[in-house]
This record gives sequence, C-alpha cells and structure tokens, in this order.
Amino acid sequence: MTRVRTVLGDIPPEELGVCDAHDHLFLRSPRLPGQELDDPSAARSELAAFRAAGGAAVAQWTPYGMGRRVADLPGLSRATGVRIVCATGLHQAAHYAPETLARLRGGRLADLFVSELTEGIGTTGVRAGFIKVAGGFHGLDAHARRTMAAAAEAHHATGAPVAVHLELGTGALDVLDLLCGELGVPGERVILGHLNRSPDPVTHRQAAASGCWLAFDGPSRAHHATDWRMPEAVRALAEAGFGDRLLLGGDTVTAGARSVDGGPGMPYLLRRVRQRLAEAVGAELVERILGEHPGRAFGTDWK
Repeated sequence: MTRVRTVLGDIPPEELGVCDAHDHLFLRSPRLPGQELDDPSAARSELAAFRAAGGAAVAQWTPYGMGRRVADLPGLSRATGVRIVCATGLHQAAHYAPETLARLRGGRLADLFVSELTEGIGTTGVRAGFIKVAGGFHGLDAHARRTMAAAAEAHHATGAPVAVHLELGTGALDVLDLLCGELGVPGERVILGHLNRSPDPVTHRQAAASGCWLAFDGPSRAHHATDWRMPEAVRALAEAGFGDRLLLGGDTVTAGARSVDGGPGMPYLLRRVRQRLAEAVGAELVERILGEHPGRAFGTDWK
C-alpha cells in the first residue's frame, strides 16, 4: 500500500496536501558559514507563515550530517499542523568536514540510509521518507557515484524515492544514466531538483521521458538569472505532455532567505509563484503540481 513517510508516521499520498516539495527548515554547511538554519523558533514561525498561506506539507531535503535537527521536527509538525517529510542521504563532499567523510568511507552508506528509512534517525525514532544525493557541475565525481550507488541499493531495499540536487541544474542526463540505467532505479522513483537553474528545454524533455519527477525550486533568488524563465519552462514541459511529472519547491538554504527574516521564504511559493505559473499553464495544473504530485512523488510501497 502506497504511503508517504512523514516525521509523525506514514500517511496516504492524498493526505499530504499542498506541499513545498523541496525546502529546508534546518541546514548547516561549511560552504555557508554564518548563514546556518539552526533556530527552532524561526523554523516554527516559517512553517506557521507557510500554513497561513495555504501550505500543508514540506519536504526537507537536508541529508545526513548537515544539521537536520530531526528531534525537533515532530514537535514543529504538531505545533504548526504542517506535515514534514525528512531526508536521509548525503550531499556533495564539499559540505562535510574531511573527518566526517573519512568515517563514512569506513562503513556502508547503504546500510546507514536503510537504517534511517526503516528504523529511525539516531535515537529519535523519526524515520526518513526519502534519500537525498547530489551531482556535480555537468558531471559526477567519485563521491557522487559512490553516494548514488548507495542510494540505489537503499531504494531497492526499501522502495524509498531518491531526490537529486543538480548543481546549477546541470548533469540531469548523467544522473539518470547512472541511477536508472546502470543502477536500476525506476524513473518514477527519482526526483531531480533545480531544473529551473538550467532552462534547457531539450534536456528537460529528455529527462521527463525517463518518467522521473522534475522539481522547479528556489525561486526569487537574486543571483538566479534564469528565475524569470521558470514559467515558460514549465509550460513547454506541459505542452510536450509532461505536465504530470512536475514539482515545486522553495529551497530556503540561508537564514536571510526565510520570510520571517525578510526573505521570500516558503510562503512565496504560494503567494507569488502559484499565480505566475497559473498565468502560464492554468490554475488547474498548478493546483495538481502543488497538491497532488508531491504525494505521488514521495509516496511509495515501503518494503
């Protein structure tokens, strides 16, 4: 039976509701010094603002070793009424201290991912609902290949979806060749993130043809020169027959980007992006992208 694994337990996909399919409540990285998302009070306020804008769920893509604060997530979900799906997995090597990577190389990553998906993360009892991994800029290094191989193994053991950070939106086809081609992960179990950052319509169509999910996330960042092209990219995919493979997310990765700290934050997805896309592809499709597709993307028949 298909279920979405939230921090409060498994639910039917249709109960997930309007979902920010890629965001972060907590995140720490040596690549973002001084910009950590590490404040439970701010996270609660951000979730409350998202809820007030009509949001019902969020998928936190923060993986292992990046300050997930998993123990805080159930309380935040109960307090705000927003369902939370959290990740296991591993980001690019640059986001970890060398000693952390050395320790992980000494064990089996797949076993770690499976444990966090089925038994719980640390001593929290909270189970992850998907695996997050990452590619590189127009390619896959040894770390990415090892991590994706472990993710594929964990997928086959559990059924968990695999979500992929694409560096500046690049490398989608390399990722799919590895995950789906070599490692046998079904396309519909793969979520590609950051497609908006590389608005290449040919690559988008080729990726969508694999059956994977295409996430357009991180809107309204001043350094994203392609942000204004997101509606036309979504429209092109819909016109090509791939409107049923799309997801939307906010991808808040720094404290200053939260709405409660003056940034666009999670509510922006519903306050502004929803309207912009409705003008491009119609409100009916946008509501399915927000309210139906995330349940299908994150829902699985757990083993």
